[in-house]
This record gives sequence, structure tokens and C-alpha cells, in this order.
Amino acid sequence: MAEQGRLPVARTVLQQCLRARLQVKPADEASDAEFVQIDRGTVIYICFFKGATDDILPKMVSTLLNLRLSESDSGKMVSVLELPGSLLIVPQATLGGKCKGRAMQYHHNISKEDGLRLYGSFVALCEAQLTAAASAASGTQVKHGTYGNRQVLTLDTNGPYTHLMEF
Repeated sequence: MAEQGRLPVARTVLQQCLRARLQVKPADEASDAEFVQIDRGTVIYICFFKGATDDILPKMVSTLLNLRLSESDSGKMVSVLELPGSLLIVPQATLGGKCKGRAMQYHHNISKEDGLRLYGSFVALCEAQLTAAASAASGTQVKHGTYGNRQVLTLDTNGPYTHLMEF
């Protein structure tokens, strides 16, 4: 989490879901729309700010995947790793917006190139940690959106368990 007195370098929103489906490529004349989908698990929306580096990623992944925010079948609060559950990671630059008058500004967001690199590394670390924690038969998976593109999300929440975290 962001230390007191220090500006955050990343913001995330976690949402527990029963299922989520993300359109990652719209249909065009040559092809159908493309989607990624998970069943029970967590949707992680993520935005990086100026000053973010690869150094923050291991802490972010460990914190986000080990928080006890999911409800097991027995009603016990467990992490997405313990559930076991899947992840849908959605790049969400609008999490970095600040209101100025009647408009939103995104001056604090990281550059698109650096954001794309950090996003790819974040996804890879999540995949490695979830794979290491999951049994072969559990069916857990990591799916993700495409950085810098407009995407359409359909979500069946389980809660409303929605949490904002800054790093």
C-alpha cells in the first residue's frame, strides 16, 4: 500500500465475481469479436502513475492475491489463491483521473509505453503466482484485457465486494 505522505504509483480496484467476460477485440468485417472470460474469482482493474517501476510489482501481486476478500463455499473469507479462483486483469487508465471543473484530467498517469510494459509484467507475475498456488485440477486461470484499447466488460458480482487499493 502507498506509504503515508508518498504519492501512489499504482491504483487498483478489486471486485469479487461469479463470472466476468471482457471483449478484447471488437468485431469487424473480417472477424467476430474476441472475448476472455473467467468464472468465480476476482477482477483486478489497474492503473499505473508516473514514478511506477518494476520494483513495486512483486509487492502489488503478493498483496492483491493474498488478501482475504473472497468468500469460500463454507462462508470463510479466503484469498483468491485459497478459493481457488481465477483472475481477470483489466487495464483501467481512468482510475488515474482527477476532476478539474467538469472534466477529467489524466496528467499523473504513466506513459502508454511504460504502462504497457508494467502491465505485461504484472500479468506475468500474477500468472506465475496463481499457477504456483493452484492444483492442476482446480481450473483456475488468469485472463487479461488489452492495454490502451477500449473494452466491454460484462460482470456478475458476488457481493458487492469492491475494494480500492493504492501502492
